Amino acid sequence: MQNKALTRRGFLGLGAAVGGAAVVGAAAPPTWAGERSRQEQLWPTTLNLPDGLHPDALAIGRLPFAYFGSLLTAAVYRADLVTGEGEFIFPGLGSGHNAIGLALDHFGRLFIGGGWGRTITVMDGLTGTVLRTYEGLGAANTCVNLATVTHEAAWFTDGFNGVLFGVPFGPGGTLPEPDGIVTLPLTGEWQQSQNHWTITGAGIAPTPDGRALLVINQYVDGGALFRVDPRTGDARQVPVDGAKFPTTNGIAVSHRTMYAPSQKDLAVLRLAADGTSGALVRRITDPRFDTPSAVAPFRDRLYLTNSRFPLPPTPTTAYNAVAIPRPE
Repeated sequence: MQNKALTRRGFLGLGAAVGGAAVVGAAAPPTWAGERSRQEQLWPTTLNLPDGLHPDALAIGRLPFAYFGSLLTAAVYRADLVTGEGEFIFPGLGSGHNAIGLALDHFGRLFIGGGWGRTITVMDGLTGTVLRTYEGLGAANTCVNLATVTHEAAWFTDGFNGVLFGVPFGPGGTLPEPDGIVTLPLTGEWQQSQNHWTITGAGIAPTPDGRALLVINQYVDGGALFRVDPRTGDARQVPVDGAKFPTTNGIAVSHRTMYAPSQKDLAVLRLAADGTSGALVRRITDPRFDTPSAVAPFRDRLYLTNSRFPLPPTPTTAYNAVAIPRPE
């Protein structure tokens, strides 16, 4: 892959050129929006990732770059949505390390869930420089799983325990010291599988109004959606008409639409503004889907990671992500 070697000035200059309209839900001038749409028709609809990467989640922020982490080495790969080219911004930590959940904040910082390593890493999304690592989270069987960012914090699910981990932001977005990491037990209606090695907590995203968190529980009721109060941990099951989530990992919420991939398709749901109810609008299939495990919107497209589960990963296993038109 071509090394892009972006300078910070170039990176921020690109943000000035495309950044405002790249924010989910932001409006753009109609004339420029039409021009943008024509240009984006030339962007690749398949992003070929490095062989053997074995990705799960992905993150896309204000700029046209997608980030993927390796379940095998914790390496981080950044792909250019305009050209399809990419590079490793972080080489990884070696065999047995994980980079699972990924989320970007508006400072361009990448928050990474370290899986069975029980870590959260904060990285500069431009350079790959590690800004902070939080270690020793949770219990012995903790898997720091999927991630999201709100105005107040970055949040992560624990795949095997009924808790969330929070990285609260201080003034100006400052990061906390290690003792400032929040461990939030999930209470209320939350139920955890009694099998300590069965994934329960999976995808996470803010509610449309930003006041709470939506968390996928793969165990309850054949796969359910919960609304969690981030102050107290109180979790209430969200009635969702027409959809279950037994294999859903990464989710995304834009305005009042939630996107939830499963092993074979993508569910599109309409949510109440406060996230207390939802309904299936449609299911999308695509012959290029190969166990999509995460989804992220950018402008008029949705990007999905093909995890290829349960195909055993090898150093030569091919991986990609695909783009589809963003459903209205």
